Amino acid sequence: MSALTQEDRTQLGRLVVNLLDDWGIKASDQVNILALPDGTPGRKMQRYHEDTPLPDDPEVMKRVEHLMGIADALRTTFPRNANIAVIWLKQPCKRLRRRRPLEIMLEDGLSGLITVRTHLDCSFAWRESERTD
Repeated sequence: MSALTQEDRTQLGRLVVNLLDDWGIKASDQVNILALPDGTPGRKMQRYHEDTPLPDDPEVMKRVEHLMGIADALRTTFPRNANIAVIWLKQPCKRLRRRRPLEIMLEDGLSGLITVRTHLDCSFAWRESERTD
């Protein structure tokens, strides 16, 4: 996600904030999950629905990339009912040590996003394992 224009970051902001809204994530947690600058009020999230671009920050862009990967994996995991994906995010998962995926994403930061994405997306997990070998 390098070299994004301001317009690209505006569209991406709209897309990712809509996604987080669809998942039922409150605004203050959206600030956290996106690693927006310290002191960003939750009410500012509404601006991303309109015309404010996401910050041109590598940490924010990494998180957006993983959120989009999670969303894509949820679509393929639960292709017939998007509501099941939202339920899955909020339920304890046996393979994630009985933690809720949403809780992992909020509490563990970038590593939590990667953990959830790896759990859902075997091709991503495989690519990541190739990097460490």
